[in-house]
Amino acid sequence: MKIREATRDDEAAIGTLAKEFADYLRSLGDTAGFGFNASTYLRDGFGDNPAFQGLVAEIDNEVVGYLLYNPRYDTDLAMRTLYIIDLYVHPTNRLQGVGKALMKRAGDICTAAGGKGLLWSVYSPNRPALDFYEHLGARYVKDVAYMYLPLEGESSQ
Repeated sequence: MKIREATRDDEAAIGTLAKEFADYLRSLGDTAGFGFNASTYLRDGFGDNPAFQGLVAEIDNEVVGYLLYNPRYDTDLAMRTLYIIDLYVHPTNRLQGVGKALMKRAGDICTAAGGKGLLWSVYSPNRPALDFYEHLGARYVKDVAYMYLPLEGESSQ
């Protein structure tokens, strides 16, 4: 297995995996719009002001998982963090250490930038993901509600 930075050339693979991820979350009842695809990956992940950076996991030169992230600062903790936007591993490649390796690399990136922790959200019915993160040692953030305010012209999700 190889973990590396995601590139423009990963457009098709990440687009396919993102669709699988969206389909899986829909099967759990998630009603989000799921607009992320190969085109939005290229549009928003590259250029002068990329919205995120990414990592991919390869096995036998095939992308089998990805992790997207961006840097954050937490004033409550007074420290830099890394926000994990998405982590997805193809089902046939789970339980092989792929997700753990992607999270480890994200942690290394965070530490190298002076950060002290990783943050992310999980769709609560996604019990396998919650179990995976708990196994890594992640803790729940209590008494915090995730909020979204649509801006003019945007739809709520």
